[in-house]
Amino acid sequence: MKVFKFYVLCFACLITNSSCETIDKKPEPIEATKPNIVFIFADDWGWGDLSAHGHPYVKTPNIDRLVKEGTDFQRFTVASGVCSPSRVGVITGQFPARHNIDGHFAWVSSNAKRNMPDWLDYDITLLPRLLQQNGYNTAHFGKWHISNNMVLDSPTPDRYGYDTYGAFNCSGEQMPYYKDADNTVAFIEKSNKENKPFFINLWVHEPHTPHHVVPKYQWRFPDLNEADNIYASVLSHADDRIGQVLDALDRLNLTDNTLVIFSSDNGPARSTTVTELKTYLDTATGVGYNIAGSKGITGGRKGYKAALFEGGIGVPFIARWPGKIKAGVVDNVSLMSAVDLLPTFCEIAGVKLPETYKPDGISQVSTLFGEPYPLRIKPLFWKIGASRSVNKENSDHWASYAIVDQRWKLVANHDLSYVELYDIVTDTYEKNDLKEGNVLVVTDLKNKIKEWKKTLPEKPNKKLFSKERKEL
Repeated sequence: MKVFKFYVLCFACLITNSSCETIDKKPEPIEATKPNIVFIFADDWGWGDLSAHGHPYVKTPNIDRLVKEGTDFQRFTVASGVCSPSRVGVITGQFPARHNIDGHFAWVSSNAKRNMPDWLDYDITLLPRLLQQNGYNTAHFGKWHISNNMVLDSPTPDRYGYDTYGAFNCSGEQMPYYKDADNTVAFIEKSNKENKPFFINLWVHEPHTPHHVVPKYQWRFPDLNEADNIYASVLSHADDRIGQVLDALDRLNLTDNTLVIFSSDNGPARSTTVTELKTYLDTATGVGYNIAGSKGITGGRKGYKAALFEGGIGVPFIARWPGKIKAGVVDNVSLMSAVDLLPTFCEIAGVKLPETYKPDGISQVSTLFGEPYPLRIKPLFWKIGASRSVNKENSDHWASYAIVDQRWKLVANHDLSYVELYDIVTDTYEKNDLKEGNVLVVTDLKNKIKEWKKTLPEKPNKKLFSKERKEL
């Protein structure tokens, strides 16, 4: 059809004695020139939980394919050590503490006790809505947890700027976790037929508890003990579903015009005590194995999930965009953050940020394209409800605040009476506490945390409260 059209136009040019050059170079519709974005966000997937990162038995060939065809950014951090605030940081481009979200969304009584709202405000500037308003088809498939399925009157994902969704850990019907890739592929096919660019959150369940095992995947690891077999099998299942999406992009010839990112919402979950392997019922995803099956690793980074050390907030970040992002490259210096994703994605999509919007992140397009960003000029802040006191014999979960500024990272307890200081550029594993020799740096960073705290709201807006609050 395209060839026939070309000859008809050229014949017309001969009759009118006009040039067909401008006709042959007629620009495509603007929607066709915008890149697609697929953001894959795993749940509790540790930095070391990839075969490409040297895991001793986990096999992730499809994610490894992204590593080979893209760049492996090894210094990426998320906005929290736990799920809900980490996700809030992604779609708002702001530190979650600005929204009184310091922990995971749970029952209304728990949210109230921790001075949290019951859901994120959907009337603020949000990544999916910015893209939706600028010509993108937008979708969310997988875990939500920007509220909770136990909060029955919480808003569903479509209120946040998604054209369609299938989710769990949200109000309403819970999508089976394993349907995430099927729905993603269907949405890609639909958008392709409509000649519309798409933005998709593919937020996979794995390897969060409960661990839902499928015999097909367990059989891939016959020599492992039961707990390790469970962990390897659920990651293998997730990797296969990611491969399903990558194959669809290939089949539809969309790979070269699609930015694909794989990351995780926080570090791996690990039990702090010896725990018996058992099954339990989760109201969002069903029956599966408990945390005794959680065997994630951090690649040597300090701490695990819920910690503000790098093992809790330092996660995999693999970016692939053929012809734009270098293939087979490891970037182990660029200090990128999840709050950078909103301005980064918007620049890629040609979307101008509202004048009234104040992002905490910066666009990292040049970093994606190969210009290292080793010093964090715009500071990053973290706030979390740490549950443990400072104790060298205890875990690494005592820190309530953290800041990264220039080359320095300071972690502090709830009242800033105890701190540790690291040169995060050279000391990824946070082995050398440098506070004794850098008193002025410590004072400066503590003051910046104090000033930042003054900008945070004391209480959440009551419009973000469930009706159940009246019964408390």
